[in-house]
Amino acid sequence: MSLSPIHACLPADAAPRFRLGALAAAAALSLAWSPVALAQTAQPPIVQMPTLAPLVKKVMPAVVNVSVTMKAGAATDEDEDDPDSDNDNDQPKDQPHATPRPNLPQSPFDEFLRRFFDQQQGRNGGRTPTEPRGQRVALGSGFIIDASGDVVTNNHVVENADKVTVIFQDDTKHPAKVVGRDPKTDLALIKIDAPKPLPFVEWGDSGAMQVGDWVLAVGNPFGLGGTVSSGIISARGRDIHSGPYDDFLQIDAAINRGNSGGPTFALDGKVIGINTAIYSPNGGSVGIGFAIPSNLARPVIDQLKDHGKVQRGWLGVQIQEVTPELARSLGLPKAQGALVADVTPGGPAEKVGIKQGDAIVRFDGHDIAKLRDLPLAVAETPVGQKALVEVWRDGHAQTLEAAIAAMPENPEQMARNEEPGPASKPQSASAMGMKLAPLTPELRRELSVPKSVKGVVVTSVAEKSPLAELGLAPGDVIQAINQEPVTSTKDVTTKLDAMKKSGTKSLLFLINRHGVNQFVALTMGGGAG
Repeated sequence: MSLSPIHACLPADAAPRFRLGALAAAAALSLAWSPVALAQTAQPPIVQMPTLAPLVKKVMPAVVNVSVTMKAGAATDEDEDDPDSDNDNDQPKDQPHATPRPNLPQSPFDEFLRRFFDQQQGRNGGRTPTEPRGQRVALGSGFIIDASGDVVTNNHVVENADKVTVIFQDDTKHPAKVVGRDPKTDLALIKIDAPKPLPFVEWGDSGAMQVGDWVLAVGNPFGLGGTVSSGIISARGRDIHSGPYDDFLQIDAAINRGNSGGPTFALDGKVIGINTAIYSPNGGSVGIGFAIPSNLARPVIDQLKDHGKVQRGWLGVQIQEVTPELARSLGLPKAQGALVADVTPGGPAEKVGIKQGDAIVRFDGHDIAKLRDLPLAVAETPVGQKALVEVWRDGHAQTLEAAIAAMPENPEQMARNEEPGPASKPQSASAMGMKLAPLTPELRRELSVPKSVKGVVVTSVAEKSPLAELGLAPGDVIQAINQEPVTSTKDVTTKLDAMKKSGTKSLLFLINRHGVNQFVALTMGGGAG
């Protein structure tokens, strides 16, 4: 074997090492002069991050802190949990679904935070040694909506107020009076007497906001003063079961105790929400906050300004959700709308012919996809205005025109129960795993059943029967089956037997439970819905 001159001068095992070394050296030399290598050694260009400072500078003067001296004896949820707690910043609504904090070992940082917030409470509205023992102070947020001094905040911030003080960003303080409150939407309007025109912000269009849009939240968390946080709209139309008109924007901008009543801004500087509540397992922000949409808030605030109270449209129906089982029983193409469980005597619905068992699927041009769509649509309808109501009845849709009335301030109470009559021996019967008895005066009184209700009482239900899975329970009063009234135990057994023989697959029960009417549906052989 012949070797090159270079290889010959090397030991036998050096050729492979030399070959690898030469290749590495050549590669390094080429990289040293490569334009790519030169680019890698150069400093990367500096990227300017967008800033929200101009927006903050524009809106901040109109955002205020709201300090409330509460009436003697007024308590918060914190007081109920811990009678000796002085943690009065904001009201309990800030944690509508709060869950107990796990018993985790505390760190030195936890103790630092506790002491810090205790000190802040003393400086920013917590009870001081000079205040009466029974007097409590709560802190929230608000924003000015016109130059004359109208300030929007949450109802739960001022509902127990004895004295309200508005604190500006420069720490100047102004006494305020409560113009009006609306507990159903948790909104309130307060007013200060301004010696000169004040900075204010404008309402925006919350309906134009989309999931993923950037927002800015401003408020007074933990009494620390004006604080800004940013995030996006995480969801729309959230129902947190805090009231009949829940339609919240969910945002991930940090919201904490004390932020209640503060504004949520779109990037154009207009208010598209009022920060109201948080979901929190520990009392602090976990990125799930809820804001009342401006399109819901603005008409409420306008009415509070003009009248000191809110007048809402009223149809006069008691409604329930349309489940898939109920939809099948009613012959509805899909589970949508609001099922009328009861109609108020003399109300707009009764006058126009809306009946128990109708499913309202459209109201005044609005599709009723979910149960809560109807109360929102009706409430927004001006009193006295006529609205087209589309109902599903007997397997097809029909349209009625109702004149919307004003919602009664004190809704009519249930009719008094009948006076007990002479005792009678119930004539019991059994059907589909349940035992039935006539609705005697004694049972009517015991079960708090209104005298207007007629039907048959369920006295027991077999544990594993289809009706038990459906939720039927002792004490329920069956008023109708498949929208045909029943007044005796024989009516029930006869109808059920006839349906079984005819092969009827769906059963729709109208029951009264503790004075409240509701429908329940069962598909034979298919389980409960």
